[in-house]
Amino acid sequence: MAITAKTPWAGSMGDIPMHLDYFNGTLFEAVQNIAQQYPDSVAFDFMGKPTTYKKLVQDVEICAKALRTIGVREGDRVTIAMPNCPQSVTLFYAVNLVGAVASMIHPLSAEKEIEFYLNESESVTAITLDQFYHKFERVRQNTKVVNIVIASIKDALSTPIRAGYMLTEGRKIEKIPAEAPVIRWDEFLRMRKHCFYKYTVQRRAEDPAVILYSGGTTGTSKGIVLTNRNFNALAAQIVATNPMFRPGDKMLAAMPVFHGFGLGVCIHSMLANGGRCILVPRFTPKSYARDLVKHRCNFIAGVPTLYEALLRLPDMNGADLSCLKGVFSGGDSLSVELKKKLDKFLYDHNASIQVREGYGTTETVTACCLTPAHMAKEGSIGVPFPDTYIKVVEPDTDVELPYGQEGEILLAGPTVMKEYMNHPGETAQTLRTHADGLTWVYTGDLGVMDEQGFVYFRGRAKRMIITSGYNVYPAQIENILDSHELVQMSCVIGVPDDYKMQKVKAFVKLAAGAVASEATRQILLDHCRRHVAKYAMPYDIEFRDEMPKTLVGKVAYRVLEEEELAKLAAEKAQPVSE
Repeated sequence: MAITAKTPWAGSMGDIPMHLDYFNGTLFEAVQNIAQQYPDSVAFDFMGKPTTYKKLVQDVEICAKALRTIGVREGDRVTIAMPNCPQSVTLFYAVNLVGAVASMIHPLSAEKEIEFYLNESESVTAITLDQFYHKFERVRQNTKVVNIVIASIKDALSTPIRAGYMLTEGRKIEKIPAEAPVIRWDEFLRMRKHCFYKYTVQRRAEDPAVILYSGGTTGTSKGIVLTNRNFNALAAQIVATNPMFRPGDKMLAAMPVFHGFGLGVCIHSMLANGGRCILVPRFTPKSYARDLVKHRCNFIAGVPTLYEALLRLPDMNGADLSCLKGVFSGGDSLSVELKKKLDKFLYDHNASIQVREGYGTTETVTACCLTPAHMAKEGSIGVPFPDTYIKVVEPDTDVELPYGQEGEILLAGPTVMKEYMNHPGETAQTLRTHADGLTWVYTGDLGVMDEQGFVYFRGRAKRMIITSGYNVYPAQIENILDSHELVQMSCVIGVPDDYKMQKVKAFVKLAAGAVASEATRQILLDHCRRHVAKYAMPYDIEFRDEMPKTLVGKVAYRVLEEEELAKLAAEKAQPVSE
């Protein structure tokens, strides 16, 4: 049997994880039940405008009727390309109510990416904001989309704030032609009056509900099909692992709604338990800090780069963070040094808690492992959630390794995805049923488990650099570089080499005040020599003013790899001088 933590959550017994009873309904029904208990409690705030649970359910039902009127039927895929705003939340649950599947994509995606997502999901309807309309219109003819619904941020604002928005941000939005073949938001909502028939569909917990996109095991974008049960199980696990949570507690929802972390942890887990979401439509460190202090948030969740930026904000000087009950880091490895800095920051600002690192994959919605509030170990990503099993095996096998030995991390539990959409081969490669009867996700991530069930992330297998026959894990070198006072953040990649196969190169964004010079480079190389084996030493350190980022704020190491490949190709194309 898979190993799991022995003492992490109240109710656990030995190697048997705590068991929870999961709601056996849909996403909307979970929120509807909460609305019946707390109708007048605030479900979310958006730019100063609160929406109660009762109003949220009413808005969802209005949108559901409108979706039925424009032809959305059970099993249809509906693309939602929006930031964290009231319409994205309302539509997400309305799509669920009519029995369709919500395909969540980044509104800032490039045109070709949008075309890919629309075709991959075979969406019949797409819903986005006015500022993104033209990208959708340019690719529409290449897709099966019948209707495009256009909303606007101004539609969700109170009257005084709307006026200011139109004078500033609203003026920058390119006008949509009056004859454009779209359904405007007000018109869309009025369509509910034409829905005279039953608009709700009875769906089961195991039915598909959401499509999120990730690289899968091959690094190419794939739609991950997640069920009602997946999301509702996560919502129960989040509360079980955070017994300090109370209905009405506020979560700063800055992580995007098109990502499992934002949608699963920051929004659905809150709304399915009576929490209050502070919706942040456009993240900047400054806006994040402002909303955190202004709303006296109880919970915040983010990626390490977000917290690194927060530490450097002068706006936080003197801020009182005694309101915080939980600070969670996920989505990327949190270095020991950054955790120490963040814990000190929290202490200096009156918080009584420390940051808790977690781990998960989009194939399991998001988090499935978390550091308990009462029990942390340096460098660990925590222990499995209730009803969740983790084991470490020889990569790509079912051979379980003993405590302390590094291997591939496998996950099993109630949040495991249904499939990769349209990719049965990769689904079979990633989801495998073992002799224990459990279906395991092969993450491709490397880790170690100790005798208490605490897991230690060692790196992503697909980022492994093989140089002169040795395995080098970029995350380990990045942690070493990040620990130096001259470094703000780093990224390590493998560069093709005729002799070594790959050689190690580091990219560094320096800390404020540090000078990009040859002397600085030598200081950092000397620092690495003290901590890194000779075969794993970077052959070069390149300074960058900014690091490329993914859509969810991680350092985009693939972009750096592509840049280096392009440089090599250009060098080889140069004519040889006589």
